[in-house]
Amino acid sequence: MQRLRIDLIAAARPNFMKVAPLFHALHAQPWCRLRLVHTGQHYDQNMSEAFFRDLGLPSPNLHLGIGSGSHAEQTANVMLAYEGACVADRPNLIVVVGDVNATLACALVGAKLCISVAHLEAGLRSRDRNMPEEINRLVTDTLADILWTPSPDADENLAAEGVAPDKVTRVGNIMIDSYELMRERIDASGERCRLGLEKREYAVVTLHRPSNVDAPAPLTSLVGQLTRIAARLPLVFPVHPRTRKNLEAFGLWTDLATASGVQVVEPLGYVDFMNLVCGARLAITDSGGIQEETTYLGIPCLTLRTTTERPITITEGSNRLVTVTELERTVDEVLAGHWTHGGKPELWDGQTAARVVADIRRRLLITPERAVEEAGVVELSTRQALGNA
Repeated sequence: MQRLRIDLIAAARPNFMKVAPLFHALHAQPWCRLRLVHTGQHYDQNMSEAFFRDLGLPSPNLHLGIGSGSHAEQTANVMLAYEGACVADRPNLIVVVGDVNATLACALVGAKLCISVAHLEAGLRSRDRNMPEEINRLVTDTLADILWTPSPDADENLAAEGVAPDKVTRVGNIMIDSYELMRERIDASGERCRLGLEKREYAVVTLHRPSNVDAPAPLTSLVGQLTRIAARLPLVFPVHPRTRKNLEAFGLWTDLATASGVQVVEPLGYVDFMNLVCGARLAITDSGGIQEETTYLGIPCLTLRTTTERPITITEGSNRLVTVTELERTVDEVLAGHWTHGGKPELWDGQTAARVVADIRRRLLITPERAVEEAGVVELSTRQALGNA
């Protein structure tokens, strides 16, 4: 049997959760030679190594060590380093995930070297080109040869942009695979207990978007509202390094860190963080992934943005977009019980990695009929691989 050489690209923390289930599913296949590539966009231990450990991922086969920098610097540096790696050891397929700078950079390298590129989580659109991630999504989807989508709206976006239907396969939400694969470890984490939150109502807060944290005015407003909310509902806030830097620079760190009812903690690994989310009364975030996880869990999510690339979390899930000025009032609505919990979207079932593996085989190795037959085997072998990690 032909043995495909597949590069699986991981760059930033959201990528790691998406990469893990697919790594385990592919690693178990005899027809696949897998290279795990870490670009190094997140280089803090809690933002990188802890996530690899939690998700049962081995040390990367290739670490590009890019680190921080402007969007242009990160994109260019990843391209330079990854192009060299591909020239030295050429893969048959490059799999990129999500919408970070390395996703775009590696897709560009693949396109220019005539290596097939597959994009996992394709077709998502916020319609806000002020977000660098939106540019990354648009360009990556234009370059990709295979587009794996999580939801019907993503299919519709690609069709409207003229993408050929035979390039697109809806596979579901890979983030849910990570949660289901790690559910037992998440339940056993004990993070809620360590923070004194067991059997208490509380909210989880995450903030890192430039529109919320890079200027004094919005961040000052948010800190004021969060401290007032904490008087009614305890808050636990794993603080992103850039957010903390700005809180300190704008003279807001002490106000937040000493406020009654607020626990500020270091960034957490996936298992401990999801243990917090699972027990939360609500989530306050500007993240993309948390919108999905809270929808799956039926937890109210207040997303501090004016747009979302995941509209299904609003139309079918438990998410709502809120402005900074609406935050305090919206929390009161949740606490009063005025919230629609919604349901789980189709194919958000923990089997996305199996469908991706089947699609790779269908497209690159075998007939469609044989690929469908083997999808169930892939799911079982994925769980066994994680259990042995």
